[in-house]
Amino acid sequence: MPARIRVIQGDITQQQVDAIVNAANNSLLGGGGVDGAIHRVAGPALLAECRQLNGCATGEAKITRGYNLPAKWVIHTVGPVWQNGEQGEAELLAVCYRNCLALAAQYSLRTIAFPSISTGAYGFPLVQAAKIAVREIQSFLAIDSLPKTVTIVCFNDSVYQQYSNSLDSTIPLKD
Repeated sequence: MPARIRVIQGDITQQQVDAIVNAANNSLLGGGGVDGAIHRVAGPALLAECRQLNGCATGEAKITRGYNLPAKWVIHTVGPVWQNGEQGEAELLAVCYRNCLALAAQYSLRTIAFPSISTGAYGFPLVQAAKIAVREIQSFLAIDSLPKTVTIVCFNDSVYQQYSNSLDSTIPLKD
């Protein structure tokens, strides 16, 4: 049986999945990193739809169409900015994953791809972020049949290695 979680190195904007997750800022109006890349590939219609959403609080998730992306949907979530781990950052990051997965299940999405949320400009330590992501995804999939497959898309080798190590150190979920 295939594992329900996989880790790959690649470009999240090119993933052939039902939804990709955008590590967005609170405005949802584009930015740098993953957010900027998703907006560039999706095209101006994504920005127009995001303007109607009135932003997004840290930890929340909102969904839009994917427009020019291979993915039909984009689930936008705002991860926490790292502040020495004393402002509830770990729980806020965990809530990002739970809310994105709940939205995917609500929309009956079978496949979803996540980036490494909050580990770029927001400064969340990669080792801790990878453990939180894998734990939350596995916990959700243990009680819900959707999504069927979750892909964690890592933009470089060091991020890929960390997420792979976090996944390898846990018991894999099967269909």
